Amino acid sequence: MRALLLALAALAIVAGCGSDSNSSLPQGSEEVKLDPADFVDRVDNAYWPMAPGSRWLFREGDQRSNVTVTDKTKEILGISATVVHDVVTEQGELIEDTLDWYAQDKDGNVWYLGEATTEYENGKANSTEGSWQAGVDGAQPGIIVAAEPKAGLTYRQEYYRGHAEDAARVLSVDELAQVPFGFFKQVLMTKDYTPLEPRLLEHKFYARGVGPVLTLTVSGGSDREELVRFTKTAT
Repeated sequence: MRALLLALAALAIVAGCGSDSNSSLPQGSEEVKLDPADFVDRVDNAYWPMAPGSRWLFREGDQRSNVTVTDKTKEILGISATVVHDVVTEQGELIEDTLDWYAQDKDGNVWYLGEATTEYENGKANSTEGSWQAGVDGAQPGIIVAAEPKAGLTYRQEYYRGHAEDAARVLSVDELAQVPFGFFKQVLMTKDYTPLEPRLLEHKFYARGVGPVLTLTVSGGSDREELVRFTKTAT
């Protein structure tokens, strides 16, 4: 009996550790208060390093997404956030222009602090839906990449009620991914979803030293966005 009780106690400890791991990251709509003193002046998480000047080119059908880490910062909640510029074109025509804001805490978690996005049609801006900024109108920051991702870890990526409510769950850290840019091992794979579009489900893949390399829409569509080119800037 004593051996059984000890075994059950050990299982409880292990389960508790998993719960603590999840509870330390933001979930759903819960409010978080970030201390600027807990943040560093760079984003160097292995699964998505963002050295200024780094560039990614993604392809999805006829669309191309050019992502560039700028040398600019934006102060949000007292935190100096890295500004990342994402320009999406379709057959050479601009369809979306976005500035994303990221910051990394001392533990290595990469926080998503908001975005300013504009959609275009026939060369004219027609929507800024999806734009949000942490601390404005109830919007809350989220995690885009965890410091120590492990299978089963969940976290919200963004929260602006009714506009941006993406969340993720880590499925694996030992995946393979092949895209035009190359072949990668020990890839982080997440399941990305949102209650705003309950039928939509994506799997995203992040390669060490590179960042996102592949996004697959597995429900609500069949899109495949893959990394075509990556230019890394030394930190």
